[in-house]
Amino acid sequence: MQRLLKAKNLVLLPAAVVLLFSSCKNGLFGKKKHEKSEVTGWNYNDKNMGGFNVSKEKEQGTGPGLVFVQGGTFTMGATQEDVMGEWNNIPRRVTVSSFYIDKTEVANVHYREYLHWLEAVFDDPQYAQVLEAAKPDTLVWREELAYNEPLVEYYFRHPSYNNYPVVGVSWKQANDFCLWRSDRVNERILVEKGYINKNQLKTLQGQGQENFNTQAYLKDLYQPQPGKPKKNPLMDANGRPRTKVNFEDGYMLPNYRLPTEAEWEYAAYGYILQNPKPKKKSNGTGEEVVKEKQVYAWSQNVNGLRDSRHGSWQGKFLANFKRGSGDMMGVAGGLNDNASIPGPVDAFYPNGFGLYNMSGNVNEWVSDVYRPLSNIDNDDFNPYRGNKFEKFKKNESNEYERDSLGRVVKVDVTDEESKNRRNYQRGNVINFVDGDSASQVTYGYGVTTLISDHSRVIKGGSWNDRAYWLSPGTRRFLDETQGSSTVGFRCAMDRVGSQEGNGFKPGNNWSKRRQNSRKS
Repeated sequence: MQRLLKAKNLVLLPAAVVLLFSSCKNGLFGKKKHEKSEVTGWNYNDKNMGGFNVSKEKEQGTGPGLVFVQGGTFTMGATQEDVMGEWNNIPRRVTVSSFYIDKTEVANVHYREYLHWLEAVFDDPQYAQVLEAAKPDTLVWREELAYNEPLVEYYFRHPSYNNYPVVGVSWKQANDFCLWRSDRVNERILVEKGYINKNQLKTLQGQGQENFNTQAYLKDLYQPQPGKPKKNPLMDANGRPRTKVNFEDGYMLPNYRLPTEAEWEYAAYGYILQNPKPKKKSNGTGEEVVKEKQVYAWSQNVNGLRDSRHGSWQGKFLANFKRGSGDMMGVAGGLNDNASIPGPVDAFYPNGFGLYNMSGNVNEWVSDVYRPLSNIDNDDFNPYRGNKFEKFKKNESNEYERDSLGRVVKVDVTDEESKNRRNYQRGNVINFVDGDSASQVTYGYGVTTLISDHSRVIKGGSWNDRAYWLSPGTRRFLDETQGSSTVGFRCAMDRVGSQEGNGFKPGNNWSKRRQNSRKS
């Protein structure tokens, strides 16, 4: 009997040691060791010291469809002779912060998914105009002296064209798609983390205003069906588990949006080391690519060619464009780009960042308001024209409000609110430093010029454009309410944290060394 007890004690001893070690690790007698503030010495995530909750440092997740683009310096503007004589893309050296951008253009199937959601959520007749306003204009295919009715009828709807870029979408419709996509991605993240009941994704019908909107959720204007997260690390100030997620918790992603012109052009060139891959003795800085200034999105070679070791790409079309009058795709038995209209969004060869069709296929909307001399007027860091500053509106009770679509209402920032600031003095700065010292220039839209505050930049060239427009430095414009059979779009997203990407810390970080101290 004594031998049996000794054996049991020997078995229990390691478990006791593990328990003791665990207690010491978390603090004596099970007390949790808290991270301390380096400025006050107070504990973080401690209900007995104010309850200020700080999430562990997290890397930004990559949203669906996106590719990370590491920012840098490049020469924005024309790369070859200005054959159009517009002088609207004067070369200028700028820096773009790191960001994310879609690998491909938004396809018909993606946009139909958007319309399906709208039909389900806003099925009440009072929302009929919402759905109508979102539909692409399929009549953009019609021409007075051409038979294009099959494209009017089938291009957007037939499954053969599922993976083809959506066209006939205005800038406003593209912008609304980005907003919708942001909310759907963040809603899915919270469902997968267990903070929203997964059954909510099954009950879209008739939600109307009561649909998930990121800002409405963060401002407590929308309460979803609560879920049951496993191993919930989120606590309130009293140390109790909470199911409401804050943006500071690091789960939700920034909004999808249209890329700026500078971002789009930088991403199109694919300036990442050597394109498609660095030479054996590359210094790894990417300077060579910038210095030699490539012409098109797919190649660093000034002739626009890129070969494999066996020359298999020599003479192949690397983009979908119009070679000459009446030549959309070559002759039977020897088609050049294999597409008489837009081709699949993942067709042709990707550039250095892995992005498809940044030259050709369809022009793409970017967020900038068009001005001929924007490259001169804009800043040299993240250049952009189109700022019209807004803020969330509060009612008389000092509360935020939602509109009929469930979004938090915004209002324009006034000049009166801005006049005493040093960095800007006006709420609407679309026309700021627009070619005159007083910055009060106006455009007589439809009278003296087609340029207005509603003119948005399009980039990249299309299936119906000559090779000149395929250079990322070229630029044109279209009214933000109009669509075209040659214009589509892709989305972008802000990058937060390290500019070099996940797994890297900003700045040059050196290992800690012991330093010789001088005794005083």
